Amino acid sequence: MSFISYLINGVSLGSVYAIIALGYTMVYGIAKMLNFAHGDVIMIGAYMALVGMTQAGLSPVLGVLLAVVVCTVLGVLIERVAYKPLRNASSSLAVLITAIGVSYLLQNVALLIFGANAQSFQSVIKWKGLSFAGGKLSISGETIVTIAACVIIMAVLITFVQKTKPGQAMRAVSEDKGAAQLMGINVNGTIALTFAIGSALAAIAGVLLCSAYPSLTPYTGAMPGIKAFVAAVFGGIGSIPGAFIGGILLGIIEILGKAYISSQLADAIVFAVLIIVLLVKPTGLLGKNIQEKV
Repeated sequence: MSFISYLINGVSLGSVYAIIALGYTMVYGIAKMLNFAHGDVIMIGAYMALVGMTQAGLSPVLGVLLAVVVCTVLGVLIERVAYKPLRNASSSLAVLITAIGVSYLLQNVALLIFGANAQSFQSVIKWKGLSFAGGKLSISGETIVTIAACVIIMAVLITFVQKTKPGQAMRAVSEDKGAAQLMGINVNGTIALTFAIGSALAAIAGVLLCSAYPSLTPYTGAMPGIKAFVAAVFGGIGSIPGAFIGGILLGIIEILGKAYISSQLADAIVFAVLIIVLLVKPTGLLGKNIQEKV
């Protein structure tokens, strides 16, 4: 029963990584840039939900909606102020440095407002969960809701990208921005929409993460953000199913590593597995080789 419990917990943690990784993979797939401030948007979303529920007296549902709205606006603002002026930069290094700068900016703003002390996060999920085998196997409500939310979000995103006009515009922009603009697609608006969706997903992930692990600091989103980026690369960055599979596998590897090898070496094991996967298949599990004509 313990292995099954570890496996379920791994899927739950991996579902959080997958939700975050979906934001990474969408932004990279469409705008061809890595938004390393994405992890700190998770932290902002969790703080907004906490403030809404504790200070404003909002219900958990309204607290989550507040977090989603604030992070959506924040994502669009970050794209317009920090990334849009560098979209045609000669070096991708400029975008990378800017993303790191935005990350530290968000962390320090949170430090000034909320302080460095860890705050207890009130779970937005009140359901106690399910028990099996006479109580030997218990699955918390946070675990069930997190896994269900991840599956639903992935299904909705795939449908959105495949079936709707904004989704088709995203696919066109990811293929060729210039050709998409000639076809009448608003490239700037499409990229802004991508950042908005990714940031909204980050808010949901932040709330789910802090509901399962109820401690919140200005640095809460840093490591999950890095691991989610690893998950996106692991599954094949730019692929929505790849982000989902990469996140789930990463969560399972981390939890099983903590349980059976060493809790101190769990992070090292995660990154070691990534290195091995990239040595064998550099494009990730579901990534595709792209041939460029010279």
